[in-house]
Amino acid sequence: MRHSEFWSVMEQVFGATYSRSLAGDLVMSGLDGRTADEALAAGVPPREVWEAVCDATGQDDTARWLHREDLRKVRRPRRG
Repeated sequence: MRHSEFWSVMEQVFGATYSRSLAGDLVMSGLDGRTADEALAAGVPPREVWEAVCDATGQDDTARWLHREDLRKVRRPRRG
């Protein structure tokens, strides 16, 4: 997962405004007491941050794997 994918799924699940607020305000034990913004700035992989956000907010599997669905829509099959 790239940073852009992280922000895309954050906005899809939480909305544009709330996702930014959540990323800056919610301190998560799964990120060693950091917010998503702090964890990303410290170099924690976006996938790990997304998992921590899902755990902290009680997201179901549909939200947890949302980015995988989006990637299938954008990626084109390679020609052999």
